[in-house]
Amino acid sequence: MFSKLSSILREVFTEEGGSAASNEDRYQRAMAGLLCEVADADRELDPREEAAKTRMLTALLDIDEVAAAALVNEAKIDSSNSVSLYDYTDKLRQLDQQQRFDLVKAMWEVAYADGELDPLEDSVIRKTAELLYLDHAMFIKAKLEVQADHNL
Repeated sequence: MFSKLSSILREVFTEEGGSAASNEDRYQRAMAGLLCEVADADRELDPREEAAKTRMLTALLDIDEVAAAALVNEAKIDSSNSVSLYDYTDKLRQLDQQQRFDLVKAMWEVAYADGELDPLEDSVIRKTAELLYLDHAMFIKAKLEVQADHNL
């Protein structure tokens, strides 16, 4: 589901200008930052959410676990300095609806990793979906699919 996203993102950011490596780093950090924002929304550090962030980045970006863990560590620093979700979503708006769906679904996976959904986590995902212009029906579909996977 997520493997195609990585190659398309590389193309999108290469077309924007700049080197492919710097653009790839930019979108990877934006995705990792959004996953960190969800996990940190409830102000509780849960190892299941930490593991989910790495797992989702591995799937979304087609990278190994070591690279995903390093990316999460970088994103935690970025997240502490971020002013708003716009800092991340601005870089990812050019994705098509399916790619936005995959990202929002990954955010739901992180939110539900601890077995419960905090209202602040829901709010972060909802705002992100709005900033990414994800169709509301797809936003709901992503949530319901993750709930079904977690038997919630």
